[in-house]
Amino acid sequence: MRVFITGASGHVGSAVIPELLQAGHEVVGLARSDSAAAAVADLGAEVRRGDLDDLEGLADAARDADGVIHLAFKHDAMTAGDLASAAAADLAALDALGNALTGTDKPLVGTSGTAMIPMMGVTGRPGTESDAFDGGYRIDAENALVGLAKHGVRSSVVRLPLVHSDLDDHGFVPALIGFARENGFSGYPGAGDNRWPAVHTRDAARLYRLALEGAPAGTRLHAVGDEGVPFREIAEAIGRGAGIPTRTVKPEDTAEVFRFLSAFVSVDNPTSAAITRELMDWKPELPGLIEDIDAGHYFG
Repeated sequence: MRVFITGASGHVGSAVIPELLQAGHEVVGLARSDSAAAAVADLGAEVRRGDLDDLEGLADAARDADGVIHLAFKHDAMTAGDLASAAAADLAALDALGNALTGTDKPLVGTSGTAMIPMMGVTGRPGTESDAFDGGYRIDAENALVGLAKHGVRSSVVRLPLVHSDLDDHGFVPALIGFARENGFSGYPGAGDNRWPAVHTRDAARLYRLALEGAPAGTRLHAVGDEGVPFREIAEAIGRGAGIPTRTVKPEDTAEVFRFLSAFVSVDNPTSAAITRELMDWKPELPGLIEDIDAGHYFG
């Protein structure tokens, strides 16, 4: 299968490309810069220059492919606090890809996040793949993607939790480590008993491949290895690795301590992947979050 990937040079894309190549697929990766193009080529994929704002280019690439995996997201806008424009660009890109694939029965695998589940009001139990919502941040794009199943696209969406591994240079864990070093302590909100789900990058990459190859149309999938790690345990692992103390953070200090992650650090987000594991015959096999942080590669 000839597969077009957006976000090909990113954290997850850098694991998805070799996963696909090892399975015998041909990969074309979108690259918006010379450095991204070099990274994609080094992984063994064909390079297609462009970005998320080149909607015509995205559509052309989708038409030329046998399947599409959409990983790109304007994380720089999200980091700057402009969630609305990041979400709008994601929805526009999905519309371009989906329109190009309409009526072809080709697979289109998109990306969302598990953090949206508690933010949409699901509390007191782990979130599941069956949880769906009328609209909201990133939910609009997720719903548009699932809706393509009615228009001849074998669409599916992978909801990602915190993704970690030695490939992770700019994700949530490096950000939390950076904050901790700047603050002189590794912080956790309140008692730190709110839970974050997590998955190893390469386990997530395998699920993307499985979704591309066989996910039923209109499927929501959870790439979750650790169902819910207490945030205090994450902070303690970071403290051990960085050699700094760990302590609680008062609600009024959250924005100062956690910067652009302040809206997320207090979220209690236990998430199940039971449906995904059974449907896709997918089982996470690589180290969990705390073991991975304790391995030391994040602190080099």
